[in-house]
Amino acid sequence: MEAWLQQMIHLMLEALSLPQVGLGAVFVVALISATLLPLGSEPVVVLLVTAKPELFWPAILVATVGNTLGGGISWWMGFGAERAYEAATHHTPRDQRVLGWLRRFGAKACLLSWLPIVGDPLCALAGWLRLPFWPCLGYMAIGKFARYVLMTALGVFLIH
Repeated sequence: MEAWLQQMIHLMLEALSLPQVGLGAVFVVALISATLLPLGSEPVVVLLVTAKPELFWPAILVATVGNTLGGGISWWMGFGAERAYEAATHHTPRDQRVLGWLRRFGAKACLLSWLPIVGDPLCALAGWLRLPFWPCLGYMAIGKFARYVLMTALGVFLIH
């Protein structure tokens, strides 16, 4: 089993070893993984940086931009869903107490967008509540950047 895993890691490293393909793959995977689709981008970033250590910061930045843009897409999906719901039901769900905690923290709650499972829906809820887009995007970027730095450094350390 360990030999198979080593072979798979080697194949993935070869596929990601070209910087022009590797960074593009990091961007696409990071963007898609920030939507509501279940996909993790950290392994791709770690494998690229393991193969090309000089790409540590470019990979972090590309992953952060892709993941933040994906969070922005989720924000707009939530915004559109809330508007459609409001138009269909003729009342504003923003007045519900269930979402009060998110409203209380405001855009700063998007710092938690890096969390697994709850982070992506959090971005959509921020849009649903019509929290200000640009501050939400900024807080998403800060949280996601910190996650990529920590996860990539830890992943590279564990591989070596």
